[in-house]
Amino acid sequence: MKSSLGKLYLIPTTLGDNEPLEVLPISVKTIIENTTVFIVENEKTARRFIKRISPDTVQSDLKMFHLNKFTESSDLPSFLEPCLAGTNVGLLSEAGCPSVADPGSDVVKIAHEQGVQVVPLVGPSSILLALMSSGMNGQGFSFNGYLPIDKSERKQELKRLERLSFDHNQSQIFIETPYRNNKMLEDLSNTLGKNTMVCVACDITLPTEFIKTKPASEWSKNTEDLHKRPSIFIIHKS
Repeated sequence: MKSSLGKLYLIPTTLGDNEPLEVLPISVKTIIENTTVFIVENEKTARRFIKRISPDTVQSDLKMFHLNKFTESSDLPSFLEPCLAGTNVGLLSEAGCPSVADPGSDVVKIAHEQGVQVVPLVGPSSILLALMSSGMNGQGFSFNGYLPIDKSERKQELKRLERLSFDHNQSQIFIETPYRNNKMLEDLSNTLGKNTMVCVACDITLPTEFIKTKPASEWSKNTEDLHKRPSIFIIHKS
C-alpha cells in the first residue's frame, strides 16, 4: 500500500432544483472539478449535478461506482481501491449530505478501517435546517427516519416519540414518503396531545419553502398542500 493515499470526499448536493452555488460553497465546486472518481446512488442525476456545478468537466473522463439497494456489501471495499492507489474519490449524495438519511455510511466505515482520510464538505442538511428553524430544542434531539406505514403501529410510535420528547426534553425528528405527507400531518393532529408542538419544514432552500411550528391541534386547519413535497416533521412536548 502506498503511503500517500487518496482522500474520500463527502460531497453534498442541493435539496432540489436550484442553482448549486446558491446553497453550496465554492469549495464543493473546486473539489468536483478536481475529482474524476465518484461513488453515486444514481449515475444519471449525479452526472447532471456535476455538469451544472462544473460545466467544463469532461463527462467521459468520470468513473462512477454505484451505491444503492442492489449493491452487495462485498463490493464496497473495491470502491475505495482508487484511494489506496493515491486517487481522491468523491461520495456524492443524491440530495443533501452523504451518510445522513442517505447511503454512504458503510463506505465511510471502510475508509476509516483502511486508513483513508474522510473529508466532509459543507452543504445543506434538511434535518439540521429544519431543526434550526423549528424553535425546538436543538441541544437534545433524535432523528427517527421513517415511521411505520401501518396506521395503528404509526399511532403507537407517535405516542412513544411524544413521551420520549416529554421525558427527556428532546425534539423528535422524522420523515415520510412525500406522497403520504398530508396523511402524516392528519395523523399528527389527531394522535398527539393538543399542546404538543409540531414543526413542518417543506421544500427547504427552495423558492416554495414552507416552515411552520404550532400546536398539534392547530394543524387540523392546515391549508398548505404537502403532497409530493420533501418534508421534515419535528415534535416536542413540554
